[in-house]
Amino acid sequence: MPISSSTSSTLRNGSSTASSACGATARRSTSGWADVAHRRVIVWRHGRTAWNVAGRVQGQSDVPLDEVGRAQAKEAAGYLAALAPSRIVSSDLKRAASTAAALGEVAGLPVELDRRFREMDFGAREGLTWPQAWDRMPEAMQAWVDGDETKVPGSETHRQAGDRFADALRDTLDSIGRDQTLVVVAHGAVIRTGVSSFLDLPESSWRTLGGMANCNWSVLEESRYRDWSEWRLAEWNTGSLPEPVLSDDEEA
Repeated sequence: MPISSSTSSTLRNGSSTASSACGATARRSTSGWADVAHRRVIVWRHGRTAWNVAGRVQGQSDVPLDEVGRAQAKEAAGYLAALAPSRIVSSDLKRAASTAAALGEVAGLPVELDRRFREMDFGAREGLTWPQAWDRMPEAMQAWVDGDETKVPGSETHRQAGDRFADALRDTLDSIGRDQTLVVVAHGAVIRTGVSSFLDLPESSWRTLGGMANCNWSVLEESRYRDWSEWRLAEWNTGSLPEPVLSDDEEA
């Protein structure tokens, strides 16, 4: 599948509100863009790598998929292609781009690369296991655990990474029309922080969302009402296709 590079200016949603993580929503006025409603975003984590198995922090280190990861991507691509995606945009790191290419091949779509969907930059922690990081920089790691992410040399904060991802997602959504599906292929930490930022969840609740397994995905769905639209977290860390929710809690 051909792969192209995507570069776009940063746009933000207008005013928005959010509820708890289980029914997370982001709202925005729809004046002037009634043709972009009922959209869906599949946020897909890359397949397994050797560093995943070893417990080494990858961050923005460009680690390829291992054999299992390639098989995971191929299998998951068969499921996701059934959703007839309109566009596939991926982190430019090999493990994400290769995962995206598996879907592009089945869906007959090009894969666009956008570096803003890269994993969070973990700075000096990259390449290290959790015990190794504590061994080499105990004070910085203690600060990290206590919530001060600035003490690990070269590291992004979760807020910085999440806002980066959310800005890229908003930009990309501008090209997605009514009833269309966007697939974004990215990485575990930046998916969690990015989805949280996009939905305007308070940062104190970001860890409410658990980790994403290799080659699992999450689903964001938009519904349009009279003067605003609502984005919801419909599924999180799933390996099955979205299904209609049969519940008294659903609006008509």
